[in-house]
Formats: sequence, C-alpha cells, structure tokens
Amino acid sequence: MNEKEPTISFVTEDNETVKFTVISETRINGVNYLLVIEEERDEETYILKETTDDGSDIVYEMLSDEKELRIIADVFEELLEDVSIE
Repeated sequence: MNEKEPTISFVTEDNETVKFTVISETRINGVNYLLVIEEERDEETYILKETTDDGSDIVYEMLSDEKELRIIADVFEELLEDVSIE
C-alpha cells in the first residue's frame, strides 16, 4: 500500500478499533461512500457509508443492505477497473 493513502479508524460493535486504508471514495445521491481495506489484512475490501451521529460528527458504518451494497460495489468496480468486489 502507498504510505500517502488516507486511513481511518473504525470502532466495531465490540469496541475493537480496526484501521482501514481508503482505496477510493464516491458520492451518490448526496451520500459519501468509502471503499476500504483493513490495514492488518490485505484480503478483503469493505464499503463504508458516511452518516452523522447526534452531535453532527461524521460516522461511517458498514453497508448491510444487500441491494445498496451491490449498487455501490458496481460503482466502485467501474471507477477502479482493476478491482472486482464480491
């Protein structure tokens, strides 16, 4: 991975902190999405959706809706020709 790629920390439901490297980002219908890879394991990519919490801080959540996930994955596949997202 390139050292200049942005990273974010993600806190799981179990309060575990996981660091991700941002591969790409896109905005669809006013919503920001990040395509990320876990820093410790370069195996799987994830798509995070930007939301806000009660204090208006930016929060990212894993996409869980299968239909939305497939649509956004298709967009990232088009943006990054050498990436296939399963």
